[in-house]
Amino acid sequence: MNPSTAFARVLVDELVRGGVRDAVVAPGSRSAPVALAFAAAERAGSLRLHVRIDERTASFLALGLARASGRPVPVLTTSGTATAHLHAAVLEADVTGVPLLALTADRPPELRSTGANQTIEQPGLYGGAVRWAADVGVPEAGREAAQNRYWRSVVSRALLAATGALSGDPGPVQLDLPLRDPLLPEEEPGPLTGPWAGRDDGGAWTAGGATLAPADPLPDAPRTLVVAGDGPSAAGRAWAEGAAAAGWPVVAEPSGGAWTGDAVRGGALLLGAPDWLEEHRPARVVVLGRPTLSRPVSALLADPRVRVETVVSGPRWPDPARSSTSVTRAAPPSGPPADAAWAAAWRDAAARVGTAVDTLLDGAPGLTAARLARDVVAALPAGALLVLGSSTPVRDVDRLAVPRGDVRVLANRGVAGIDGTISTAIGAALVHGGPAVALMGDLTFLHDLQGLLTGEGEARPDLTVVVPDNDGGGIFAQLEPGRPAHERDYRRVFGTPHGRDLVTVARALGWAATAVTAADELPAALALGGPRVVVVRTDQRAEADLAVALRETAARALS
Repeated sequence: MNPSTAFARVLVDELVRGGVRDAVVAPGSRSAPVALAFAAAERAGSLRLHVRIDERTASFLALGLARASGRPVPVLTTSGTATAHLHAAVLEADVTGVPLLALTADRPPELRSTGANQTIEQPGLYGGAVRWAADVGVPEAGREAAQNRYWRSVVSRALLAATGALSGDPGPVQLDLPLRDPLLPEEEPGPLTGPWAGRDDGGAWTAGGATLAPADPLPDAPRTLVVAGDGPSAAGRAWAEGAAAAGWPVVAEPSGGAWTGDAVRGGALLLGAPDWLEEHRPARVVVLGRPTLSRPVSALLADPRVRVETVVSGPRWPDPARSSTSVTRAAPPSGPPADAAWAAAWRDAAARVGTAVDTLLDGAPGLTAARLARDVVAALPAGALLVLGSSTPVRDVDRLAVPRGDVRVLANRGVAGIDGTISTAIGAALVHGGPAVALMGDLTFLHDLQGLLTGEGEARPDLTVVVPDNDGGGIFAQLEPGRPAHERDYRRVFGTPHGRDLVTVARALGWAATAVTAADELPAALALGGPRVVVVRTDQRAEADLAVALRETAARALS
Protein backbone atom coordinates (compact mmCIF):
# COMPACT_ATOMS: atom_id res chain seq x y z
CA MET A 1 0.00 0.00 0.00
CA ASN A 2 1.16 3.53 -0.68
CA PRO A 3 1.57 5.65 2.50
CA SER A 4 -1.68 7.60 2.08
CA THR A 5 -3.70 4.42 1.59
CA ALA A 6 -2.03 2.70 4.54
CA PHE A 7 -2.74 5.68 6.77
CA ALA A 8 -6.38 5.84 5.71
CA ARG A 9 -6.95 2.13 6.31
CA VAL A 10 -5.34 2.27 9.76
CA LEU A 11 -7.26 5.43 10.66
CA VAL A 12 -10.63 3.91 9.81
CA ASP A 13 -9.79 0.58 11.42
CA GLU A 14 -8.91 2.27 14.69
CA LEU A 15 -12.04 4.44 14.57
CA VAL A 16 -14.15 1.29 14.29
CA ARG A 17 -12.23 -0.37 17.14
CA GLY A 18 -12.92 2.74 19.22
CA GLY A 19 -16.69 2.53 18.77
CA VAL A 20 -17.45 4.49 15.58
CA ARG A 21 -20.46 3.02 13.79
CA ASP A 22 -21.46 5.87 11.46
CA ALA A 23 -19.30 8.11 9.28
CA VAL A 24 -20.14 11.01 6.97
CA VAL A 25 -18.20 11.92 3.83
CA ALA A 26 -18.35 14.89 1.48
CA PRO A 27 -16.59 14.14 -1.82
CA GLY A 28 -13.16 15.51 -2.62
CA SER A 29 -9.80 14.63 -4.09
CA ARG A 30 -7.38 15.16 -1.19
CA SER A 31 -9.65 13.16 1.13
CA ALA A 32 -9.99 10.27 -1.34
CA PRO A 33 -7.86 7.71 0.57
CA VAL A 34 -9.95 8.07 3.73
CA ALA A 35 -13.24 8.12 1.79
CA LEU A 36 -12.30 4.83 0.10
CA ALA A 37 -11.32 3.35 3.45
CA PHE A 38 -14.74 4.28 4.87
CA ALA A 39 -16.43 2.70 1.85
CA ALA A 40 -14.42 -0.50 2.35
CA ALA A 41 -15.39 -0.56 6.03
CA GLU A 42 -19.06 -0.28 5.07
CA ARG A 43 -18.73 -3.20 2.64
CA ALA A 44 -17.21 -5.21 5.47
CA GLY A 45 -20.16 -4.40 7.71
CA SER A 46 -18.07 -2.43 10.20
CA LEU A 47 -19.91 0.88 9.93
CA ARG A 48 -22.60 2.75 8.03
CA LEU A 49 -21.43 5.37 5.55
CA HIS A 50 -23.38 8.53 4.68
CA VAL A 51 -22.37 10.69 1.70
CA ARG A 52 -23.47 14.29 1.15
CA ILE A 53 -22.45 16.71 -1.59
CA ASP A 54 -22.26 19.71 0.75
CA GLU A 55 -19.85 19.88 3.69
CA ARG A 56 -22.11 21.99 5.93
CA THR A 57 -24.96 19.55 5.42
CA ALA A 58 -22.58 16.66 6.06
CA SER A 59 -21.37 18.16 9.33
CA PHE A 60 -24.86 18.71 10.72
CA LEU A 61 -25.86 15.22 9.62
CA ALA A 62 -22.90 13.91 11.65
CA LEU A 63 -23.97 16.13 14.55
CA GLY A 64 -27.44 14.58 14.52
CA LEU A 65 -26.05 11.05 14.29
CA ALA A 66 -23.69 11.68 17.19
CA ARG A 67 -26.21 13.42 19.40
CA ALA A 68 -28.91 10.78 18.96
CA SER A 69 -26.53 7.80 19.33
CA GLY A 70 -24.12 9.17 21.93
CA ARG A 71 -21.28 7.73 19.84
CA PRO A 72 -18.51 9.71 18.15
CA VAL A 73 -19.20 10.35 14.47
CA PRO A 74 -16.48 11.49 12.01
CA VAL A 75 -17.19 13.87 9.14
CA LEU A 76 -14.57 13.91 6.37
CA THR A 77 -13.84 16.82 4.05
CA THR A 78 -11.27 17.69 1.44
CA SER A 79 -8.91 20.62 1.92
CA GLY A 80 -9.48 24.37 1.65
CA THR A 81 -12.82 26.11 2.12
CA ALA A 82 -14.51 22.74 2.54
CA THR A 83 -13.08 22.63 6.07
CA ALA A 84 -14.58 26.03 6.95
CA HIS A 85 -18.09 24.71 6.30
CA LEU A 86 -17.79 22.42 9.33
CA HIS A 87 -17.29 25.32 11.72
CA ALA A 88 -20.94 25.97 12.60
CA ALA A 89 -21.54 22.33 13.51
CA VAL A 90 -18.27 22.28 15.48
CA LEU A 91 -19.46 25.29 17.49
CA GLU A 92 -22.78 23.61 18.23
CA ALA A 93 -21.02 20.39 19.24
CA ASP A 94 -18.70 22.38 21.51
CA VAL A 95 -21.47 23.95 23.54
CA THR A 96 -23.72 20.87 23.63
CA GLY A 97 -20.94 18.37 24.30
CA VAL A 98 -21.47 16.23 21.19
CA PRO A 99 -18.58 13.92 20.14
CA LEU A 100 -18.11 15.18 16.56
CA LEU A 101 -14.84 14.29 14.78
CA ALA A 102 -13.75 16.76 12.10
CA LEU A 103 -11.42 14.88 9.75
CA THR A 104 -9.99 17.60 7.52
CA ALA A 105 -7.85 16.33 4.67
CA ASP A 106 -5.01 18.75 3.92
CA ARG A 107 -2.22 19.51 1.48
CA PRO A 108 1.26 18.55 2.71
CA PRO A 109 3.16 21.19 4.72
CA GLU A 110 5.46 22.14 1.87
CA LEU A 111 2.47 23.57 -0.02
CA ARG A 112 1.20 25.76 2.80
CA SER A 113 1.83 29.51 2.54
CA THR A 114 2.85 29.14 -1.10
CA GLY A 115 -0.36 30.07 -2.87
CA ALA A 116 -0.86 26.43 -3.87
CA ASN A 117 -4.31 25.47 -5.09
CA GLN A 118 -6.97 24.74 -2.45
CA THR A 119 -4.52 25.28 0.41
CA ILE A 120 -5.13 27.21 3.63
CA GLU A 121 -3.76 27.05 7.16
CA GLN A 122 -6.00 24.27 8.48
CA PRO A 123 -4.32 23.13 11.72
CA GLY A 124 -6.09 24.80 14.62
CA LEU A 125 -8.79 26.10 12.29
CA TYR A 126 -11.56 25.75 14.89
CA GLY A 127 -9.63 27.39 17.72
CA GLY A 128 -10.94 26.82 21.22
CA ALA A 129 -14.16 25.18 20.02
CA VAL A 130 -12.53 21.73 19.94
CA ARG A 131 -11.52 19.62 22.92
CA TRP A 132 -8.35 18.61 21.10
CA ALA A 133 -6.77 19.21 17.70
CA ALA A 134 -3.86 17.44 16.02
CA ASP A 135 -1.88 18.03 12.86
CA VAL A 136 -1.34 14.33 12.24
CA GLY A 137 1.62 14.66 9.88
CA VAL A 138 2.30 13.27 6.42
CA PRO A 139 2.40 9.47 6.02
CA GLU A 140 5.81 8.26 4.84
CA ALA A 141 7.21 5.04 3.44
CA GLY A 142 9.67 2.95 5.44
CA ARG A 143 8.38 3.61 8.97
CA GLU A 144 5.45 1.24 9.03
CA ALA A 145 5.49 -0.07 12.61
CA ALA A 146 6.29 3.30 14.19
CA GLN A 147 3.66 5.11 12.15
CA ASN A 148 1.05 2.44 12.90
CA ARG A 149 1.56 2.95 16.65
CA TYR A 150 1.45 6.71 16.25
CA TRP A 151 -1.65 6.79 14.06
CA ARG A 152 -3.61 4.41 16.27
CA SER A 153 -2.58 6.30 19.38
CA VAL A 154 -3.72 9.60 17.85
CA VAL A 155 -7.10 8.13 16.91
CA SER A 156 -7.56 6.69 20.42
CA ARG A 157 -6.66 10.03 21.97
CA ALA A 158 -9.13 11.81 19.68
CA LEU A 159 -11.95 9.43 20.64
CA LEU A 160 -11.19 9.73 24.37
CA ALA A 161 -11.19 13.52 24.09
CA ALA A 162 -14.38 13.61 22.00
CA THR A 163 -16.32 11.31 24.34
CA GLY A 164 -15.01 13.00 27.49
CA ALA A 165 -13.98 9.60 28.83
CA LEU A 166 -11.35 11.14 31.10
CA SER A 167 -12.47 14.75 31.38
CA GLY A 168 -16.22 14.31 31.72
CA ASP A 169 -16.39 17.05 29.04
CA PRO A 170 -17.29 15.55 25.64
CA GLY A 171 -17.17 17.63 22.47
CA PRO A 172 -15.66 18.04 19.01
CA VAL A 173 -12.13 17.12 17.96
CA GLN A 174 -10.17 18.00 14.81
CA LEU A 175 -7.68 15.72 13.12
CA ASP A 176 -5.95 17.51 10.25
CA LEU A 177 -4.75 14.94 7.74
CA PRO A 178 -2.04 16.16 5.31
CA LEU A 179 -1.64 13.69 2.46
CA ARG A 180 0.77 13.47 -0.47
CA ASP A 181 0.29 11.82 -3.83
CA PRO A 182 -0.33 9.10 -4.74
CA LEU A 183 -3.72 9.32 -3.10
CA LEU A 184 -5.34 6.24 -4.65
CA PRO A 185 -4.21 2.63 -4.37
CA GLU A 186 -3.13 0.78 -7.49
CA GLU A 187 -5.15 -2.26 -6.41
CA GLU A 188 -7.61 -3.20 -3.69
CA PRO A 189 -5.71 -3.24 -0.37
CA GLY A 190 -5.65 -6.45 1.63
CA PRO A 191 -6.27 -6.89 5.36
CA LEU A 192 -4.24 -4.94 7.89
CA THR A 193 -1.59 -7.38 9.06
CA GLY A 194 2.01 -7.30 10.16
CA PRO A 195 3.21 -3.77 10.94
CA TRP A 196 -0.27 -2.35 10.23
CA ALA A 197 -2.16 -4.55 12.69
CA GLY A 198 -4.18 -3.30 15.63
CA ARG A 199 -4.56 -4.89 19.06
CA ASP A 200 -5.01 -8.66 18.94
CA ASP A 201 -8.21 -8.51 21.00
CA GLY A 202 -9.90 -6.24 18.48
CA GLY A 203 -10.12 -3.37 20.95
CA ALA A 204 -8.93 0.20 20.83
CA TRP A 205 -5.19 0.90 20.84
CA THR A 206 -5.62 2.97 24.01
CA ALA A 207 -8.73 2.61 26.17
CA GLY A 208 -9.70 4.94 28.97
CA GLY A 209 -12.42 5.92 31.36
CA ALA A 210 -12.96 8.12 34.38
CA THR A 211 -13.91 6.87 37.81
CA LEU A 212 -15.99 9.64 39.31
CA ALA A 213 -16.71 10.01 42.99
CA PRO A 214 -20.35 9.40 43.91
CA ALA A 215 -22.44 12.52 44.06
CA ASP A 216 -23.94 13.67 47.33
CA PRO A 217 -27.64 14.55 47.44
CA LEU A 218 -28.67 18.15 47.90
CA PRO A 219 -30.12 18.92 51.33
CA ASP A 220 -33.84 19.49 51.57
CA ALA A 221 -34.88 23.13 51.46
CA PRO A 222 -38.27 24.85 51.46
CA ARG A 223 -39.62 26.13 48.17
CA THR A 224 -37.11 24.50 45.84
CA LEU A 225 -37.69 24.71 42.09
CA VAL A 226 -35.71 22.69 39.54
CA VAL A 227 -34.95 24.50 36.27
CA ALA A 228 -33.76 22.07 33.59
CA GLY A 229 -32.37 23.40 30.34
CA ASP A 230 -30.98 21.73 27.26
CA GLY A 231 -28.56 18.98 28.24
CA PRO A 232 -27.87 15.24 28.44
CA SER A 233 -31.12 13.27 28.45
CA ALA A 234 -30.03 10.71 31.06
CA ALA A 235 -29.20 13.34 33.67
CA GLY A 236 -32.44 15.18 32.96
CA ARG A 237 -34.53 12.04 33.37
CA ALA A 238 -32.80 11.14 36.64
CA TRP A 239 -33.47 14.60 38.06
CA ALA A 240 -37.07 14.55 36.85
CA GLU A 241 -37.63 11.29 38.74
CA GLY A 242 -35.88 12.55 41.87
CA ALA A 243 -37.73 15.85 41.87
CA ALA A 244 -41.05 14.07 41.44
CA ALA A 245 -40.27 11.86 44.43
CA ALA A 246 -39.36 14.90 46.51
CA GLY A 247 -42.30 16.94 45.29
CA TRP A 248 -40.10 19.69 43.85
CA PRO A 249 -41.69 21.44 40.85
CA VAL A 250 -39.68 21.15 37.62
CA VAL A 251 -39.64 23.80 34.88
CA ALA A 252 -37.97 21.96 32.00
CA GLU A 253 -37.07 22.87 28.45
CA PRO A 254 -38.16 20.20 25.94
CA SER A 255 -34.65 19.08 24.93
CA GLY A 256 -33.11 18.33 28.30
CA GLY A 257 -34.54 14.96 29.31
CA ALA A 258 -36.49 16.35 32.29
CA TRP A 259 -39.49 17.33 30.14
CA THR A 260 -41.63 14.48 31.46
CA GLY A 261 -45.24 14.20 32.55
CA ASP A 262 -44.29 15.46 36.01
CA ALA A 263 -42.79 18.72 34.67
CA VAL A 264 -44.74 21.96 35.02
CA ARG A 265 -46.57 22.71 31.79
CA GLY A 266 -46.01 26.25 30.59
CA GLY A 267 -43.52 27.11 33.30
CA ALA A 268 -42.41 30.21 31.41
CA LEU A 269 -46.00 31.51 31.47
CA LEU A 270 -46.19 31.05 35.24
CA LEU A 271 -42.87 32.79 35.79
CA GLY A 272 -43.96 35.58 33.46
CA ALA A 273 -46.93 36.48 35.66
CA PRO A 274 -45.41 38.96 38.19
CA ASP A 275 -48.25 39.00 40.71
CA TRP A 276 -48.45 35.21 40.95
CA LEU A 277 -44.66 34.85 41.08
CA GLU A 278 -44.42 37.38 43.92
CA GLU A 279 -46.48 35.03 46.07
CA HIS A 280 -44.96 31.74 44.88
CA ARG A 281 -41.34 32.64 44.20
CA PRO A 282 -38.94 29.79 45.07
CA ALA A 283 -36.32 30.37 47.72
CA ARG A 284 -33.90 28.08 45.91
CA VAL A 285 -33.50 27.13 42.24
CA VAL A 286 -31.49 24.08 41.25
CA VAL A 287 -30.22 24.43 37.67
CA LEU A 288 -29.16 21.62 35.39
CA GLY A 289 -28.37 21.81 31.70
CA ARG A 290 -28.43 25.16 29.89
CA PRO A 291 -31.73 27.05 30.29
CA THR A 292 -31.78 29.58 27.42
CA LEU A 293 -35.30 29.62 25.97
CA SER A 294 -37.27 31.86 28.28
CA ARG A 295 -36.77 35.43 29.45
CA PRO A 296 -38.87 34.83 32.59
CA VAL A 297 -36.58 31.91 33.53
CA SER A 298 -33.51 34.07 32.95
CA ALA A 299 -35.05 36.82 35.10
CA LEU A 300 -35.70 34.34 37.91
CA LEU A 301 -32.09 33.13 37.86
CA ALA A 302 -30.88 36.75 38.05
CA ASP A 303 -33.17 37.59 40.99
CA PRO A 304 -30.99 38.27 44.06
CA ARG A 305 -33.78 37.00 46.32
CA VAL A 306 -33.34 33.48 44.93
CA ARG A 307 -30.48 31.14 45.83
CA VAL A 308 -29.20 29.50 42.61
CA GLU A 309 -27.38 26.16 42.84
CA THR A 310 -25.98 24.63 39.65
CA VAL A 311 -25.60 20.87 39.17
CA VAL A 312 -23.05 19.60 36.63
CA SER A 313 -21.64 16.33 35.32
CA GLY A 314 -18.39 17.80 33.97
CA PRO A 315 -16.09 20.81 34.25
CA ARG A 316 -18.39 23.29 32.47
CA TRP A 317 -21.45 25.02 33.84
CA PRO A 318 -23.93 27.69 32.69
CA ASP A 319 -24.19 30.91 34.67
CA PRO A 320 -25.02 33.82 32.31
CA ALA A 321 -26.41 35.90 35.19
CA ARG A 322 -23.33 35.03 37.29
CA SER A 323 -25.71 34.23 40.12
CA SER A 324 -24.76 30.64 41.04
CA THR A 325 -23.92 30.32 44.72
CA SER A 326 -22.59 26.79 44.25
CA VAL A 327 -21.60 24.37 41.48
CA THR A 328 -21.70 20.69 42.45
CA ARG A 329 -22.10 17.15 41.17
CA ALA A 330 -25.14 16.64 43.36
CA ALA A 331 -27.40 13.62 43.11
CA PRO A 332 -31.14 13.97 42.48
CA PRO A 333 -33.27 14.60 45.58
CA SER A 334 -35.25 12.06 47.57
CA GLY A 335 -37.77 12.35 50.37
CA PRO A 336 -40.78 14.62 51.02
CA PRO A 337 -40.79 18.33 50.15
CA ALA A 338 -40.34 20.88 52.88
CA ASP A 339 -43.35 22.91 51.68
CA ALA A 340 -45.98 20.59 50.23
CA ALA A 341 -48.63 23.31 49.97
CA TRP A 342 -46.33 25.52 47.91
CA ALA A 343 -45.52 22.65 45.52
CA ALA A 344 -49.23 21.87 45.17
CA ALA A 345 -49.90 25.52 44.30
CA TRP A 346 -47.46 25.23 41.39
CA ARG A 347 -49.23 22.15 40.07
CA ASP A 348 -52.64 23.78 40.42
CA ALA A 349 -51.45 26.94 38.68
CA ALA A 350 -50.03 24.94 35.77
CA ALA A 351 -53.34 23.12 35.34
CA ARG A 352 -55.33 26.37 35.32
CA VAL A 353 -52.99 27.99 32.81
CA GLY A 354 -53.06 24.89 30.62
CA THR A 355 -56.85 24.89 30.49
CA ALA A 356 -56.98 28.59 29.66
CA VAL A 357 -54.30 28.29 26.97
CA ASP A 358 -56.01 25.32 25.34
CA THR A 359 -59.30 27.21 25.18
CA LEU A 360 -57.61 30.17 23.49
CA LEU A 361 -55.68 28.03 21.00
CA ASP A 362 -58.71 25.93 20.08
CA GLY A 363 -60.82 29.05 19.54
CA ALA A 364 -58.32 30.95 17.40
CA PRO A 365 -59.20 31.06 13.69
CA GLY A 366 -57.17 28.79 11.44
CA LEU A 367 -54.26 26.55 12.39
CA THR A 368 -51.77 28.84 14.11
CA ALA A 369 -48.09 28.02 14.63
CA ALA A 370 -48.70 28.03 18.38
CA ARG A 371 -51.48 25.46 18.14
CA LEU A 372 -49.42 23.46 15.66
CA ALA A 373 -46.61 23.13 18.22
CA ARG A 374 -49.02 21.87 20.88
CA ASP A 375 -50.82 19.49 18.53
CA VAL A 376 -47.69 18.00 16.95
CA VAL A 377 -46.38 17.00 20.37
CA ALA A 378 -49.74 15.51 21.35
CA ALA A 379 -50.00 13.52 18.10
CA LEU A 380 -46.61 11.80 18.38
CA PRO A 381 -46.67 8.07 19.15
CA ALA A 382 -44.83 6.85 22.22
CA GLY A 383 -41.15 6.34 21.48
CA ALA A 384 -41.06 8.91 18.69
CA LEU A 385 -38.26 11.41 18.12
CA LEU A 386 -38.97 15.14 17.92
CA VAL A 387 -36.35 17.57 16.59
CA LEU A 388 -37.13 21.25 17.13
CA GLY A 389 -35.87 24.28 15.24
CA SER A 390 -34.17 26.89 17.39
CA SER A 391 -36.45 29.82 16.62
CA THR A 392 -40.16 30.08 17.44
CA PRO A 393 -41.12 26.35 17.33
CA VAL A 394 -39.01 25.29 20.31
CA ARG A 395 -40.37 28.21 22.32
CA ASP A 396 -43.97 27.39 21.36
CA VAL A 397 -43.47 23.78 22.44
CA ASP A 398 -41.84 24.94 25.68
CA ARG A 399 -44.74 27.26 26.58
CA LEU A 400 -47.75 25.43 25.21
CA ALA A 401 -47.30 21.68 24.78
CA VAL A 402 -48.04 19.10 27.44
CA PRO A 403 -44.65 17.64 28.53
CA ARG A 404 -44.06 14.04 27.51
CA GLY A 405 -41.45 11.71 28.92
CA ASP A 406 -42.17 9.01 26.32
CA VAL A 407 -40.90 11.15 23.42
CA ARG A 408 -37.25 12.01 22.85
CA VAL A 409 -36.73 15.71 22.05
CA LEU A 410 -33.57 17.16 20.49
CA ALA A 411 -32.68 20.69 19.44
CA ASN A 412 -29.51 22.52 18.46
CA ARG A 413 -29.68 24.80 21.49
CA GLY A 414 -25.95 24.98 22.14
CA VAL A 415 -25.45 28.08 20.03
CA ALA A 416 -29.14 28.23 19.03
CA GLY A 417 -28.45 28.62 15.31
CA ILE A 418 -31.02 27.76 12.68
CA ASP A 419 -28.42 26.37 10.27
CA GLY A 420 -28.23 22.67 9.54
CA THR A 421 -31.49 21.73 11.26
CA ILE A 422 -32.80 19.47 8.48
CA SER A 423 -29.48 17.62 8.34
CA THR A 424 -29.37 17.29 12.13
CA ALA A 425 -32.89 15.87 12.12
CA ILE A 426 -32.07 13.38 9.36
CA GLY A 427 -28.99 12.17 11.22
CA ALA A 428 -30.90 11.78 14.46
CA ALA A 429 -33.80 10.02 12.69
CA LEU A 430 -31.44 7.53 11.02
CA VAL A 431 -30.06 6.56 14.43
CA HIS A 432 -33.45 6.59 16.15
CA GLY A 433 -34.83 3.97 13.81
CA GLY A 434 -38.50 4.77 14.45
CA PRO A 435 -40.95 7.52 13.57
CA ALA A 436 -39.45 11.00 13.78
CA VAL A 437 -40.83 14.50 13.34
CA ALA A 438 -38.95 17.77 12.95
CA LEU A 439 -40.78 21.04 13.64
CA MET A 440 -39.05 24.12 12.23
CA GLY A 441 -39.86 27.55 10.83
CA ASP A 442 -39.75 28.41 7.16
CA LEU A 443 -36.42 30.26 7.28
CA THR A 444 -34.85 27.39 9.20
CA PHE A 445 -36.19 25.06 6.51
CA LEU A 446 -34.85 27.21 3.67
CA HIS A 447 -31.50 27.61 5.42
CA ASP A 448 -30.76 23.90 5.00
CA LEU A 449 -32.60 22.90 1.84
CA GLN A 450 -29.60 20.91 0.65
CA GLY A 451 -30.12 18.69 3.65
CA LEU A 452 -33.10 17.23 1.78
CA LEU A 453 -30.80 15.93 -0.95
CA THR A 454 -29.96 12.27 -0.44
CA GLY A 455 -27.93 10.61 -3.15
CA GLU A 456 -28.38 7.28 -4.81
CA GLY A 457 -28.08 4.43 -2.33
CA GLU A 458 -28.24 6.68 0.74
CA ALA A 459 -30.56 5.75 3.61
CA ARG A 460 -33.78 7.74 3.71
CA PRO A 461 -35.25 8.42 7.16
CA ASP A 462 -38.77 7.96 8.49
CA LEU A 463 -38.86 11.71 9.11
CA THR A 464 -41.71 14.17 8.70
CA VAL A 465 -40.61 17.81 8.58
CA VAL A 466 -43.43 20.10 9.73
CA VAL A 467 -43.01 23.72 8.68
CA PRO A 468 -45.18 26.59 9.96
CA ASP A 469 -44.67 29.00 7.05
CA ASN A 470 -45.23 32.66 7.94
CA ASP A 471 -43.26 33.85 4.91
CA GLY A 472 -40.14 35.01 6.71
CA GLY A 473 -38.64 35.76 10.10
CA GLY A 474 -41.80 35.74 12.17
CA ILE A 475 -40.06 35.52 15.52
CA PHE A 476 -39.01 39.16 15.13
CA ALA A 477 -42.66 40.21 15.12
CA GLN A 478 -42.81 38.95 18.72
CA LEU A 479 -39.64 40.78 19.77
CA GLU A 480 -38.56 44.41 19.93
CA PRO A 481 -38.10 44.78 16.11
CA GLY A 482 -41.81 44.07 15.71
CA ARG A 483 -42.90 47.15 17.63
CA PRO A 484 -44.72 49.91 15.71
CA ALA A 485 -41.72 52.25 16.02
CA HIS A 486 -39.77 50.00 13.62
CA GLU A 487 -42.61 49.32 11.19
CA ARG A 488 -41.03 51.24 8.28
CA ASP A 489 -38.07 48.85 7.99
CA TYR A 490 -39.56 45.75 9.58
CA ARG A 491 -40.63 43.88 6.45
CA ARG A 492 -37.36 44.20 4.58
CA VAL A 493 -34.81 43.97 7.40
CA PHE A 494 -36.53 41.56 9.82
CA GLY A 495 -39.62 40.04 8.21
CA THR A 496 -37.60 38.97 5.11
CA PRO A 497 -40.47 37.47 3.10
CA HIS A 498 -39.31 34.69 0.77
CA GLY A 499 -42.48 34.34 -1.31
CA ARG A 500 -41.94 30.66 -2.10
CA ASP A 501 -44.35 27.74 -2.16
CA LEU A 502 -42.54 25.37 0.18
CA VAL A 503 -44.57 22.36 -0.92
CA THR A 504 -43.29 22.84 -4.46
CA VAL A 505 -39.75 23.46 -3.17
CA ALA A 506 -39.77 20.22 -1.15
CA ARG A 507 -41.11 18.17 -4.05
CA ALA A 508 -38.44 19.58 -6.34
CA LEU A 509 -35.84 18.13 -3.95
CA GLY A 510 -37.42 14.67 -4.02
CA TRP A 511 -39.55 14.68 -0.87
CA ALA A 512 -43.26 14.02 -0.68
CA ALA A 513 -44.97 17.18 0.51
CA THR A 514 -48.42 18.41 1.39
CA ALA A 515 -50.10 21.51 2.78
CA VAL A 516 -52.31 21.35 5.88
CA THR A 517 -54.86 24.10 6.43
CA ALA A 518 -56.96 22.83 9.36
CA ALA A 519 -56.18 21.25 12.72
CA ASP A 520 -58.17 18.11 11.99
CA GLU A 521 -55.98 17.41 8.92
CA LEU A 522 -52.74 17.23 10.93
CA PRO A 523 -53.00 13.71 12.44
CA ALA A 524 -53.58 12.13 9.04
CA ALA A 525 -50.66 14.03 7.51
CA LEU A 526 -48.32 12.90 10.29
CA ALA A 527 -49.55 9.30 10.02
CA LEU A 528 -48.32 9.06 6.41
CA GLY A 529 -44.72 8.79 7.62
CA GLY A 530 -41.57 10.02 5.97
CA PRO A 531 -39.58 11.20 4.28
CA ARG A 532 -42.21 13.93 3.98
CA VAL A 533 -42.66 17.68 4.40
CA VAL A 534 -45.90 19.12 5.84
CA VAL A 535 -46.42 22.87 5.39
CA VAL A 536 -48.85 25.03 7.37
CA ARG A 537 -49.29 28.66 6.25
CA THR A 538 -49.50 31.16 9.09
CA ASP A 539 -49.29 34.94 9.54
CA GLN A 540 -46.44 36.77 11.31
CA ARG A 541 -48.51 39.58 12.80
CA ALA A 542 -51.33 37.28 13.86
CA GLU A 543 -48.83 35.04 15.61
CA ALA A 544 -47.34 38.04 17.44
CA ASP A 545 -50.81 39.13 18.58
CA LEU A 546 -51.57 35.58 19.72
CA ALA A 547 -48.35 35.49 21.77
CA VAL A 548 -49.49 38.60 23.64
CA ALA A 549 -52.95 37.10 24.14
CA LEU A 550 -51.44 33.90 25.54
CA ARG A 551 -49.47 35.81 28.17
CA GLU A 552 -52.52 37.83 29.13
CA THR A 553 -54.67 34.72 29.30
CA ALA A 554 -52.16 33.01 31.58
CA ALA A 555 -52.05 36.05 33.88
CA ARG A 556 -55.86 36.11 34.15
CA ALA A 557 -55.97 32.39 34.92
CA LEU A 558 -53.53 32.95 37.76
CA SER A 559 -55.19 36.04 39.24
